[in-house]
Amino acid sequence: MFVGLLLSRYLNMSVEGQEAVTTVTPGQYILIEGNDDEYPFVAKLLKFFGDESHKQKKALVQWFLRLSEVPQNKKLLLGRSPHPQEIFYYLGRACDNEINAESILGTVDVRQDNSPDTLYVKLSWDTKAFNVLDPVLMQDTPASTPPKPALPLFPPCASPTATPVSRGPVRRALPTPDPTVMRRAGSVSDTRATMSAGKRSTLEISANDLLLCLSQGWATLMGVGATKKSELIMMDCSCLFPVGSRSYFIYLDVIFVVLLTCVPVLRLHVSSVPESLPCREQEFQDIYNFVESKVMDGTGGCMYISGVPGTGKTATIHEVIRCLQHASDMDEIPTFRFIEINGMKMTDPHQAYVQILQKLTDQKVTADHAAALLEKRFSNPAPKKETTVLLVDELDLLWTRKQNVMYNLFDWPTRRHARLVVLTIANTMDLPERIMINRVASRLGLTRMSFQPYSFKQLQQIITSRLNKVKAFEEDALQLVSRKVAALSGDARRCLDICRRATEICEHSTSHPSSAGLVRMNHVMEALDEMFSSSYITAIRCASLQEQLFLRAVIAEFRRLGLEEATFQQVFVQHRALSRVEGLQPISVSEGLAVCQRLGACRLLLLEASRLDMLQRVRLNVSQDDVLYALKAVRD
Repeated sequence: MFVGLLLSRYLNMSVEGQEAVTTVTPGQYILIEGNDDEYPFVAKLLKFFGDESHKQKKALVQWFLRLSEVPQNKKLLLGRSPHPQEIFYYLGRACDNEINAESILGTVDVRQDNSPDTLYVKLSWDTKAFNVLDPVLMQDTPASTPPKPALPLFPPCASPTATPVSRGPVRRALPTPDPTVMRRAGSVSDTRATMSAGKRSTLEISANDLLLCLSQGWATLMGVGATKKSELIMMDCSCLFPVGSRSYFIYLDVIFVVLLTCVPVLRLHVSSVPESLPCREQEFQDIYNFVESKVMDGTGGCMYISGVPGTGKTATIHEVIRCLQHASDMDEIPTFRFIEINGMKMTDPHQAYVQILQKLTDQKVTADHAAALLEKRFSNPAPKKETTVLLVDELDLLWTRKQNVMYNLFDWPTRRHARLVVLTIANTMDLPERIMINRVASRLGLTRMSFQPYSFKQLQQIITSRLNKVKAFEEDALQLVSRKVAALSGDARRCLDICRRATEICEHSTSHPSSAGLVRMNHVMEALDEMFSSSYITAIRCASLQEQLFLRAVIAEFRRLGLEEATFQQVFVQHRALSRVEGLQPISVSEGLAVCQRLGACRLLLLEASRLDMLQRVRLNVSQDDVLYALKAVRD
């Protein structure tokens, strides 16, 4: 857009364009080169100065934001649709207010009144809320001093004469891994609940919340542990019935029954957010330290997290992000953006580019175009860039033959100006060595973490913490569930599902809900029979010997590859090897294809419909735990 720069001391500069030369002086509003050529950055020029070597000219600016630059989850705070020409005065600390003078594209007119032809500003944005703009902030100030309410040039701990200037807040001491760390996570949800519902204790629940629980069965009652009617009188239900009336006490009786019978079931649901994450304190602390250090330093990095399903990988990362966002809201660390993609939710691995770009910029383009835009975004320096934390779940499903998707995801954080932190999750610990070529594995780095399966004592602790001092299970019944699941897979989600179902069975086994007692051994056994006696498990138990052997071959190949998908040829090699181990005559290829087709007809396997040859792709339609449980019962 411009051919050259004619520098004239440090008072002004001229931008030479295609048709005219524009002189830029402090106090003017300017356009600055950014990631999007159609929408460059907008700022107010405060002054020019030279760098330490006096070879490069720099500028001090006050930033303005377009709505597209505000994080997606905070745009609704505006409460209305913005005008295309509307910008916002930026009062945050995440952006560097020093830029290279060469990045200035030209001047622009910015006003405070609503003008359809020029940019205008009426509100300010401080990374937390939109506020009415103070007119004092828009007044012209001397070129030698920045506006007083604008971004501080020096952090609170530094003197104005100290050089070099520190760009971030002061590093604070990190806590050691102990229960206090997890209570910090719980305090975040408590704070949010207080902000949204007003100042009230966990037992002070509004009538609207109680009606919502009665009508939908869910609730804000997830954190309530009251089992005494005297504690429920604190609830604000006087707006519905006169205090002391017959309807008032009937209302309390109904709510008491709801709390007594529904709260254990709700808390044991896998989708409920626990108050803490027991048995994962060390993993929580390690991930927290890694991400926080990258956000504080403004650098990038990768971490590979592995573990069998149900060991708390995704939940721990979400808890870490929740704590970091709370720390950012309290101005303890710089602001950052968190986005998440899941390989299971994509039809093609290259859709990862589309989803990442859409969550960053709200643009929806083709995969190739998205990859090019992301390459430009993470490669080029940009003054208004905050750290992005990207969570990639089910990483193994992003595998392609050329592995270009994985390579880019691991390579972008190594770029100097990327400020990208990538957290990847997969089920296989040695996935990089198994399927990644050397150039991809080298970009991943050596920062890895493995989540071990839960032991039966840890599963007991998880269930007890979910119930939060509500006595709902007999000790023997709780131990039976924990030992049964720990011996099979150590999957906490499976354990919670069994306990929830046992609670429902106990509730419906009595004539009146208020007389429901503790969950006993017989309730747990009935729940176990239901969970492990589905139609799929019955079909596996009734399958022929070769079909059961083929399912074992599928699981063996999945574990060898570290993926959840394989070709028929790969599975057939495993099937022949297992046949020799079992002392059986290996079957032919045509017989193997017939076995595979029968399992696909029963929907135990998902087969690629477009081809019926050796390269046909095969996936399981049931969990590996269910297959192993059914095959174990058959062999026993």
